[in-house]
Amino acid sequence: MSNTTSAIETNDVAPIPAGERHGKPWHLFTVWSSPNLEFATVFVGALAIGFGLNIWQGILAIVVGNALAGITHGILSTWGPSAGLPQMVLGRNAFGKWGNLIPSGLSTLVAGIGWFAVNTVSGTFALQELVGGLNVFAALGIIIVAQVGVAFVGHNLIQKWERYATYVFAVVWVIVVVVIFTHEGAFAVAPSTSTDFPWAGFTLTAGAAYGYTAGWTAFASDYTRYLPANTDTKALGWAAGLGNFTSTTVIMVTGAVAFNFITAGQNFWAVTAENNPTGLFTSLFTPAFASIVLLAIVVGSVSANILNVYSGAMSFLAMGFKLGFKSRRALMVALAGLVGGTISYLGVANGDIAHQLDSFLLVVSYWVSPWIAVVLTERILSKGKDAGKRALAPKNSWAGAAAFVIATVFSIWGFASQVLYTGPLAIALHHVTLDNGAIVDVPDVTALVGFVLASALFVVFSKIDKNAK
Repeated sequence: MSNTTSAIETNDVAPIPAGERHGKPWHLFTVWSSPNLEFATVFVGALAIGFGLNIWQGILAIVVGNALAGITHGILSTWGPSAGLPQMVLGRNAFGKWGNLIPSGLSTLVAGIGWFAVNTVSGTFALQELVGGLNVFAALGIIIVAQVGVAFVGHNLIQKWERYATYVFAVVWVIVVVVIFTHEGAFAVAPSTSTDFPWAGFTLTAGAAYGYTAGWTAFASDYTRYLPANTDTKALGWAAGLGNFTSTTVIMVTGAVAFNFITAGQNFWAVTAENNPTGLFTSLFTPAFASIVLLAIVVGSVSANILNVYSGAMSFLAMGFKLGFKSRRALMVALAGLVGGTISYLGVANGDIAHQLDSFLLVVSYWVSPWIAVVLTERILSKGKDAGKRALAPKNSWAGAAAFVIATVFSIWGFASQVLYTGPLAIALHHVTLDNGAIVDVPDVTALVGFVLASALFVVFSKIDKNAK
């Protein structure tokens, strides 16, 4: 593949040859900053207020969740240069040839189609509001063409897009932060009738932040595999981890602070259901600057979806299907864009679908934690064996898949605490109250349980499974 920005990438999931290696570690800071400069990140932070936290408790929960996600994101990013392989291909070492179909399939559905649709709808409505009189379906078409077009060309254009989008729109978001943080009542704390720490709201907020930020980790080495094999992995890990942590934390905290005073004295869920949350947020600025913020939101959603559709296609190809044509990566991007775009069309035509899908995807993010635990534990147990060579000749190991499935299912069944479902073990282990028949105040430790259990099970299963050695 040519190293020029406009050349269509023909490498898919094969190792990147030494002659095509290029780039610098610090580039990863911008790769993982730009996709988080969007309204979805703002609203994840705003959930802290919805979950009943005061602003300082909400900020702490956001920092904790994003810090845990940033650490593992930085670690997995360092695996790319030496192996030259995408993240889901490297996952074969832990999951085996056939077991890897499970996480690769999940990544394809969640990122390449699911999150793609959610962000597309978000960007479409922002663009329509920005350009008065623009038909909503015309706006949808513009958004889809922009994000699929960049991902279709491939890695080099993606790197440039994310870098310059960060340079330009970081300035906008700095101004947003200053305006929000200096707003009257920004950090006000309402009097509380309880002295107990709100663990339920804290874990829900930390879990939502973790799930959102760690969701990028399934793509980590997709954007480091072109770096030279002798790249300074410590610098790379810090750049990738901090790029993800810093952008999500700053934007989520901004969302928490903004909705702290937007919904002050009111029911968060009622206010955000009756009003467009994006409109509520941009109404805090002058009309001229609000338009610039809307443009930043549009570009941010496109930046996020470029990575989603590109890595979603990579995840599909990592499943091992032999499609028989050289440009299969680019064609899979186009196909993912078509499917995700169709779902986006339905979301635009029926306003409720996007919100339902967004909530669904936050719950689906429960899979990320046990997946990270399995691949990280396998890496530690492998004691320096060549990950690239092993991933290209995977054995039929069952240890990783078994650990992942058992840990994911058990943790969600037992410990999830969502609007539609609360696990029996979460109820049994925590003091609960009833609010109009609904179980509330139950901490959500699903991600933590899933991570610990998956790691422990993999250690045990790898001793039994001869192909996991």
